Amino acid sequence: MSEQITGAQSLIRAMERAGVTDVFGIPGGAILPAYDPLMDSKQIRHILVRHEQAGGHAAEGYAAATGRVGVCMATSGPGATNLVTPIADAHMDSVPMVAITGQVPKAAIGTDAFQEADIRGITMPITKHNFLVTDPDEIPRAIAEAFHLASTGRPGPVLVDISKDALQKMTTFNWPERIDLPGYHPVTKPHSKQVREAARMIVESKRPVLYVGGGVIRADASSELLKFAELIGVPVVTTLMARGAFPDSHAQHLGMPGMHGTVAAVGALQRSDLLITIGARFDDRVTGHLASFAPEAKIIHADIDPAEISKNRTADVPIVGDAREILIELFAAIEAEFAAGNRGDYEEWWQIVGRWRDTYPLGYAHPEDGSLSPEFVLERLSAISGPESVIASGVGQHQMWAAQFIKYEHPRTWLNSGGLGTMGYAVPAAMGAKVGRPEATVWAVDGDGCFQMTNQELATCAINEIPIKVALINNSSLGMVRQWQTLFYNSRYSNTDLHSNRIPDFVKLADAYGCHGLRCESSDQVDATIERALSLNDAPVVIDFVVHRDAMVWPMVAAGTSNDEILVARSLAPEWDRED
Repeated sequence: MSEQITGAQSLIRAMERAGVTDVFGIPGGAILPAYDPLMDSKQIRHILVRHEQAGGHAAEGYAAATGRVGVCMATSGPGATNLVTPIADAHMDSVPMVAITGQVPKAAIGTDAFQEADIRGITMPITKHNFLVTDPDEIPRAIAEAFHLASTGRPGPVLVDISKDALQKMTTFNWPERIDLPGYHPVTKPHSKQVREAARMIVESKRPVLYVGGGVIRADASSELLKFAELIGVPVVTTLMARGAFPDSHAQHLGMPGMHGTVAAVGALQRSDLLITIGARFDDRVTGHLASFAPEAKIIHADIDPAEISKNRTADVPIVGDAREILIELFAAIEAEFAAGNRGDYEEWWQIVGRWRDTYPLGYAHPEDGSLSPEFVLERLSAISGPESVIASGVGQHQMWAAQFIKYEHPRTWLNSGGLGTMGYAVPAAMGAKVGRPEATVWAVDGDGCFQMTNQELATCAINEIPIKVALINNSSLGMVRQWQTLFYNSRYSNTDLHSNRIPDFVKLADAYGCHGLRCESSDQVDATIERALSLNDAPVVIDFVVHRDAMVWPMVAAGTSNDEILVARSLAPEWDRED
């Protein structure tokens, strides 16, 4: 007779079989039965976070930094609803994550029982799939399918909601040896005819651009991208989600396109005649006013998710498949074109984009009052900490400066909330990344607005010996909103002032959480302060960089306008067509 165990024990065994080693969560009534056998697991480390939202972001950071599925747990009702933001965030950014929640007993479902919420219904639009399990016999299969769904095809979040009585009842453990989900068969191998047509278009084009999105990183296709890019010799742009997919130091790299992209990257997309789009989705922050985006360009659009192709911009050559396999096959098809004597001539195009790159490099001015430049801080952090460091960013001005002025040479070293734009992401995401990659130096680059949404996780880091480092870009403001108020609302600063009289005092706050607190207020202190932070590895470190509050992110394309209207500074537009 098979061994009889509780549904809760079956859940923990299933998680172990799925390869789980780390879970971020908080117990509560409905999930409590699972926490008892979890205590006996020799494989799974549970990290008790201080807020469920942070547990979800930690699972995201873990997944984004390692490529493995991140896992978070919460109880029913408010515990589960606190996971909605990180689940939506993971959905937007294609992060493989499994969220396990407790639910009220089966008989109470639908009765508005204490701490009941229909989390399955709530998260249906923001998960790849979700399960409500009320039979303990179904727990292993649900977990196996959840991890399969989260990690295959286009990665994303999956929710498994388990009723309390299913966790308490007796069952036998049966792990499915095979996963067969009717209707779920992601296409990974591209269609050879489409690949050959793409190769033909590439060699015939005059102004091609390789437009690289975060799908390249999710597919672990960076080395294939490098080989392919060097073979065809065309300009490369990497979106906000793709920073690190292609080395910043490479001669073909023009930088990041979009609302706060480089002039060269934005201009190259606008003036191109062919976009070779790999794992990108023509997001509005890249395209600007969609109808005016890259008006003369034909589109090769390669993506694992067929729903993304032609969603925003009609593809001339659609290619469905895994980015890594697509790049390998495109490489072979281009070599075949070369062997047949067909080779693109991009010399004139390189002269144009090279002039843009030389004329309009990223730059900044040091404030005249001697206060600290945020761009300088991040530029020095990049130089001193080095390209092996992992950077997790919050959302706002500091996010854009971190994307612009930190140099990325490797994939999975840049973590941020790109699609949903979630303030409070950085500290818990850095925590998750450090758990997944304990050997790496992990920085949370945060703003004083973002930091105050999730800084309670410094306690989690201190207690669990997760020594992240926080570079706090403190401008006493909700900086990006303030920038928009300056530019578009006649400098009427409605509710963006976070006060400059040190409420809170972040150094004292760090100390209260058992962390090292440092403060830096002038450029001559920056290097020494960063080096001091790097030398402290026995506890988390928080550096309060007190920066100039009126620093702005440039270049900028105002929301809803054409990329042709990019400004490199206030009221200063590039001279696009001087020699074109």
